[in-house]
Amino acid sequence: MNLSYRILTGLVLGGVAGLMISQSDSTLFANLPGLFAPLGSLWVNAIRMTIMPLLMALVVVAIAGQGRGGRVLAIGGKTLSLFIGLILLSSLFALLFAAPLIGLLQISSENSNVLLISSEVTAERAPLPPFKDWLTGLVPANPFAAAANGDILPLMIFTVVFSLALIQIEERLAKNVVAFFDAIKQALLVVIAWIMELAPFGIFALVLPITASLGTESVRLLGAFILMVCGLIVLLAACLYLGLWVLGHDIKKFAKTMAPVQVLGFGTRSSLAALPATIAASDILGVSQKTAGIVLPAAVTLFKFASPLARTAGTYFIAALYGIDLSVYEFIVIAMAIGLLSFYSPGIPSGGLLIMTPVYLALGLPVEGIGLLIAIDLIVDMFITVANVTANMAVTMMLDGLQET
Repeated sequence: MNLSYRILTGLVLGGVAGLMISQSDSTLFANLPGLFAPLGSLWVNAIRMTIMPLLMALVVVAIAGQGRGGRVLAIGGKTLSLFIGLILLSSLFALLFAAPLIGLLQISSENSNVLLISSEVTAERAPLPPFKDWLTGLVPANPFAAAANGDILPLMIFTVVFSLALIQIEERLAKNVVAFFDAIKQALLVVIAWIMELAPFGIFALVLPITASLGTESVRLLGAFILMVCGLIVLLAACLYLGLWVLGHDIKKFAKTMAPVQVLGFGTRSSLAALPATIAASDILGVSQKTAGIVLPAAVTLFKFASPLARTAGTYFIAALYGIDLSVYEFIVIAMAIGLLSFYSPGIPSGGLLIMTPVYLALGLPVEGIGLLIAIDLIVDMFITVANVTANMAVTMMLDGLQET
């Protein structure tokens, strides 16, 4: 059984066990959630320890690893602008639709309070800093302190500047630094693979206390959330077809050609695994292979079209589930921050969830919620991948059309 189905099994078993405990009057069973909760926290902490060094390594390798004539720099302003514009669209979708829909789930304050107690999330949320302090803090006085404190945006700004500087120094020296960060990246991906092998047990330990506290309410909430997010992803992907139609492309041919690629993405949950089929589809659709050869690899590396929508909606859901009231400003900050982080997502299943820890820490959201989202991510991530591979091809066709004009 592959990892995704083992995680799903851990979710189901944890949910069933929690529901049985919630319906039982046994004192012995009543103590089980308290025994399993620390194990879930240990697994979440194991994920958290890899995040900051992994993000730095990903950025350095992506930018400096390509050299002066590298692919990341060669894709041009139009490509990056289109990537950013569509990521903003994805974030805007979450802001406009996800927050109101989650409000309709009717999560009672009683269930939220029980959940807070069961997961030992009792610390008050730190208020957001004034805009002036936030602005001056974007350039870190000490990047190591920024990494230690989990200040993700200042650290990423330093890392990008550092990576661009590497391109300007002697190539021999730059390669040594890039090789160092590449080794860090590869080693951390191995560590994450080990951690994810324990995911079924970590998910079981996280879900059991939650379902034991909420009872049948948890099944309703998680099922409604999955349906809501998958529906929004489908609606977002439909915008791509509309955009291509407006630009004069043959939508029927696009849909027919991309269907096998989408099925591959749905099954593997990997845009990278679907890349060869995507490149073959670009040839059928008449896209210049020069354009496809530059844009598609860059898109697979940098562009996670549906991730901001799904991950932002998940964060809103966790906040509502734990009874945390977010202001309009915080809704916007979450959407924009996760949109930015989507460019640095590791290319592994549920990778977009693994890097959201700094956002949760900055806003005082329970990091344990990320484990819950990973538990239900099998279906959601399938829809995300389908939307992502569709967006990769749509962007390539749009850029190819712009180059012809």
